Amino acid sequence: MQTESLLTKTKKLLASYDLHAKKGLGQNFLIKGGILKKIAAAAELTPADTVIEVGPGLGVLTETLVEQAGKVIAVELDTHLADILKTRFTDVGKVTVINKDILEVNPADMVGRETRYKVVANLPYYITSAVIRHFLEAPVKPNLMVLMVQKEVAKQITAQPGEMSLLSVSVQLYGKPTVVSKVSAHCFYPAPKVDSAILKIAVYPKPKIQTGDIEGFFNIVRAGFSANRKQLPNSLANGLKVPKSEIIPVLEKAGIDQQRRAETLTIDEWGVLYKAFKGKK
Repeated sequence: MQTESLLTKTKKLLASYDLHAKKGLGQNFLIKGGILKKIAAAAELTPADTVIEVGPGLGVLTETLVEQAGKVIAVELDTHLADILKTRFTDVGKVTVINKDILEVNPADMVGRETRYKVVANLPYYITSAVIRHFLEAPVKPNLMVLMVQKEVAKQITAQPGEMSLLSVSVQLYGKPTVVSKVSAHCFYPAPKVDSAILKIAVYPKPKIQTGDIEGFFNIVRAGFSANRKQLPNSLANGLKVPKSEIIPVLEKAGIDQQRRAETLTIDEWGVLYKAFKGKK
């Protein structure tokens, strides 16, 4: 019954404002109250928390966040939806609606440089990776992120050595990701073609690898993943545009078997490899 009532509410809101879901913006509205509760529970909200909600849409999840958090900053790209949110929450003093592209907003400008905050979002699939990077690489990072993402993306992000990817390294450098729950496509209106998952990222106070040159670190990681499933001497040579003969001594210095592939390396091993390259340079 919960699903039916939320679906009805969503349809009524869309109809009353003469709206429809925009495929170009990846709009799929959650229609299962139990999922909203799981997201809020995973965020471990308290009245002391400031929450940035990305893509609040009609504000169904926003209502749940407002009940538990001290302040909610709702960032909505769609101008019409942003206007609706401002109308719906006009009397709720702890809700601020920002009508901008989240990728063009510095988190520090929203929360201040001294404020710890959490990110909660039902993300459009096409911007998932970009939004995650935007917050994890920001000077003022969240301490927790709870995101609705495509199930396969959640699987990639939480992968362990043997199945690692550039995406999993990019996230796990900054925090520990876990899958809270899988979510069927039928929990959305309109239903997407694939299932989703609630992803929780507990952000570390500092990245696991302290390099002082994060771009240099990722240049090595990107090079390692530049040639799919190839051994490291080949993929690194391909990505860095240098002879393989220059790669092998660096791998030996790092204590990494040259028969290994990028997907088998741990975050710590990438750090050792980066330092070996830096020392060579």
